[in-house]
Amino acid sequence: MLGTDRRPPQGLTAAAGREAPIALLDAAALETVRRRAGLRPARAAERPALAPPETRPALPPAAAHRLALLLADRTGSGGGGRRGTAPDLVELLPQWLASANAHGYAAPVPSLPALLDAARGRTDLRPAALAFAGPRARWLARLNPDWRFALRTAAAGEAAVPGPQDTARTERLWQEGLFAERVAVLASLRARDPDAARDLLVSTWPTERAEDRLMFLDSLRAGLGPSDEPFLEEALADRSRNVRATAAELLSALPHSALAGRMAARAGSCVALDHTADRTPALAVEAPHECDAAMERDGVVAKAPNGRGERSWWLGQLVEAAPLSTWSPRLGGRTPQEIVALPVADDWQGELHAAWCRAAARQADATWARALLGPPSAPEAGGPGAVSLAERAKLLATLDATERAHWVAGFIAAHGLSEAFQLLGVCAVPWAPPLGRAVVDALNIARDAGSYPWSFSGVMGLSERCLDPSEASRLNGLLAVPDEPEDASPGAVGYWAEAFQRLVTTLRLRATMEEELEGRSTVTDL
Repeated sequence: MLGTDRRPPQGLTAAAGREAPIALLDAAALETVRRRAGLRPARAAERPALAPPETRPALPPAAAHRLALLLADRTGSGGGGRRGTAPDLVELLPQWLASANAHGYAAPVPSLPALLDAARGRTDLRPAALAFAGPRARWLARLNPDWRFALRTAAAGEAAVPGPQDTARTERLWQEGLFAERVAVLASLRARDPDAARDLLVSTWPTERAEDRLMFLDSLRAGLGPSDEPFLEEALADRSRNVRATAAELLSALPHSALAGRMAARAGSCVALDHTADRTPALAVEAPHECDAAMERDGVVAKAPNGRGERSWWLGQLVEAAPLSTWSPRLGGRTPQEIVALPVADDWQGELHAAWCRAAARQADATWARALLGPPSAPEAGGPGAVSLAERAKLLATLDATERAHWVAGFIAAHGLSEAFQLLGVCAVPWAPPLGRAVVDALNIARDAGSYPWSFSGVMGLSERCLDPSEASRLNGLLAVPDEPEDASPGAVGYWAEAFQRLVTTLRLRATMEEELEGRSTVTDL
């Protein structure tokens, strides 16, 4: 508007008697009305297709209300500060979703946006959240770019998997579908007809991208059998190193495959009984001196990691891939326990036993796993073969849930909780009573000893999610605040009191959540 009083804008000179700035504003207002009145309406956009129907039963009202509360709490416990006595709702959401899916409920429509937002921020929630959201998750994801992850996740496409008789749609989805849809189709077909699923994969194998070939090949773990061997042998010549390695791993899990036989011969030539002089029988090890082309084709990686000797690196791969059934006939008919107990010459024991640990985990051999774990009360806290907590956890995974829980309970009773966190992670939830009692007793002992409390926060958090809710009544005796020992860490008594109060409160909340999902509670009870 500056300067219009000295030089009126062109076309406004006829506005006699009015100040030029006012005349300019009037003209702008008139032009705005003219433009709006003359705007031609655009063609209406096509309405989105209706969301697919939901056939699963609705959540009980109390459970639906609980879900809204869990989704509304986004704060969590944050860092390592004190959490107080209130349960951490964020950490209870995965368990709630798993239970809701086990009951077969459908997600309430009003909760779908918040559920997808939660899954967007936490990848660990996505499989359970998308299974709970059902086919409508994919429908919504096409309308909101923030939720596009649902289109790339196999769980979201499970509802769209064709039935056994719909072979035409299966073929069309495999040829034209999104990656998540193709993964879901292959997994579903593999579960009911392993050979047909493999043949479907073979039909497009040469045209698939390397990263997709790797994912599709990994799906063959389910239902793996001798009929898969010819295809996997061909995959050993794949141009992708990761695909070759996965094919070799799958073949080594088939004890009668040609690759398993080749690996058994190679590993057997490296390990033998040593009966020299009058010594107690021992194992003699002669590691490979080279990695030839045939070994590389069978999945042996020639280049050792930094700080690792080449020969020990090659030996470990050969022993890991050899069928464990190789060793008893080769080593005088000894049982796995007897083989593991044999001394190993020239400091090769750690390398040899570590490879046997990986073989037992890969081949899911519980007998060898027990031998390598040893008794839970062993002085070295894990037996002669388990050289790390990670390997012990993998060996435990080969045992059934009851045996696993009893072994870890014995481990905690003998060695405490300082090394048990990773082992607890492989135990079935809720923890079996012996394991739950062992954990609580160890926490109570740590409190009475005046131990530094924050070092147990991880186990305490795990206990809140994994202890059987029925244990809450047994824990009431732990809520009393004891006198603070003279040598205790400052503030330890208050922390322990809060932690045990939160543990009991969380267990009671979990029990209530299960009652709500079973329809045994009402919203007024919340």
